[in-house]
Amino acid sequence: MKSFRRYTTTVNSGSMADIAFLLLIFFLVTTTISADKGILRQLPRECPPHTNCIKDINERNVLRINLNAMQDIMVDTEIVKIDEVQNLVKRFVDNNGADNCKYCEGVQSSALSDHPKVAVISISHDALTKYALLVAVQDEITKAYYALRVNYANTVLHKTIHQLSQAEMETVRNAYPFIISEVMIETSI
Repeated sequence: MKSFRRYTTTVNSGSMADIAFLLLIFFLVTTTISADKGILRQLPRECPPHTNCIKDINERNVLRINLNAMQDIMVDTEIVKIDEVQNLVKRFVDNNGADNCKYCEGVQSSALSDHPKVAVISISHDALTKYALLVAVQDEITKAYYALRVNYANTVLHKTIHQLSQAEMETVRNAYPFIISEVMIETSI
């Protein structure tokens, strides 16, 4: 009698590694990787050697914005809400405290900045401050400067911001330069 041996059928897996590799390459090539978004800021230039790049700033020309670990926003000594920051920055920068700014529309308070060209916004934040709050505050500061620049273009140059040439845009930026200082305060836990 003959014995029958049955062979089990198998799937040829010799090319499985090649197929998996091709699929991996396909998905890597066709997948879009979202770019990280950040805050668009131009960093200061490096100080040339043997040059003192530190200059004294009058205290009234510095608007201090502090963000603490409890997510509070303090402008100078008062706790404010996020929607108040833009108007406080505009009021501070456009103050014309020295009465030598022809285009400023401020109230000329002795407690606010002398001129937009010397106004500094100083942001200090705790290490536990949420990133979303820091970005929101910086957005409000940027909106304030944008509004001041749009107003300057309309009243002084009699153009909208979109009609400005490159030279006129530089004039607007020089009228309201964006000077910001940022510091992170380390906390001990």
